[in-house]
Amino acid sequence: MNIRRHISTAAVAGASVLGLLALSACSTADATRTDDGKLKVAASFYPMEFLAEQIGGDHVEVTGLTKPGVEPHDLTLTAQQTAQLSAAGAVVYLKGLQPAVDSAIAQSGVENIADASALTSLEAHGTEVDGHDHDHAAGGEHAHTESEGGKDPHIWLDPVKYAEVAKGVNKTLAKADPGHKADYQKNTDALVKKLRALDADFRNGLKKRASDTFITTHAAFGYLAERYGLTEEAISGLDPESEPSAHRIQSLHSLAAEHHVSTVFFETIANPATARTLAGDLHLKTDVLDPLEGITAKSRGKDYFGVQRANLAALQKALGSK
Repeated sequence: MNIRRHISTAAVAGASVLGLLALSACSTADATRTDDGKLKVAASFYPMEFLAEQIGGDHVEVTGLTKPGVEPHDLTLTAQQTAQLSAAGAVVYLKGLQPAVDSAIAQSGVENIADASALTSLEAHGTEVDGHDHDHAAGGEHAHTESEGGKDPHIWLDPVKYAEVAKGVNKTLAKADPGHKADYQKNTDALVKKLRALDADFRNGLKKRASDTFITTHAAFGYLAERYGLTEEAISGLDPESEPSAHRIQSLHSLAAEHHVSTVFFETIANPATARTLAGDLHLKTDVLDPLEGITAKSRGKDYFGVQRANLAALQKALGSK
């Protein structure tokens, strides 16, 4: 009797352990999905969030780690955000832009990661980028000055490069959720088609410009300048918080007169004080050229495409027509 009782107890204990292991395995698998079965996706900041939403569609729940109005470069993650990232079935980010995100991803253990910096080519840009000296097909060099240079992360402002990243994100989501692979491909094809149309709009819209040169707060528009044969003259470098040198300000005074610059562009998130001061000193207009690092109530558009077309309109106005 005692023996049977011991055997029965051992059997129950064994079954309980197996049950807990099975439950644990299920819990681990289910942690990457919502209660209604959607794949949890963590995205580092708006351009990555937009891609994940557009490609994932109804099959994903996207959590953006950078809230609207927050400067992405300065992001610090809360414990809750770090936990959300670790529980994600896929992550979409741009390595090198946000150190806090890079560190959290390295420790997260997430298997399915789309790193935008590895999905297209990054180039070294400084405060000046001359699109006339650059050959995309040959990967040629272009002019850049000052010391505030480095690998430029602002690839999303070039619709062609952004489309390349979209294709990579598609592969990551399909790997994380193979059951919806066909839908992800369909959504990606539709998004790439819209990006090609946006590229055509920029090419056609800037074709008859009177000037090629524009001045902006920080060097966010180098890829865009290269793509469409423009020259970006940035007050500061790739870091929006960096202070321009006295030599740089003097150079901009000369450049503005030489190239008939009419407008100094500032941004919706970065401090516009320096841009406004420079414009005042040169008796130039000011306008917004949005680096699209986040959408806020001040944004001239509700999404990526809306803001990009507003950027195009602002450039057309500033560069004039011939």
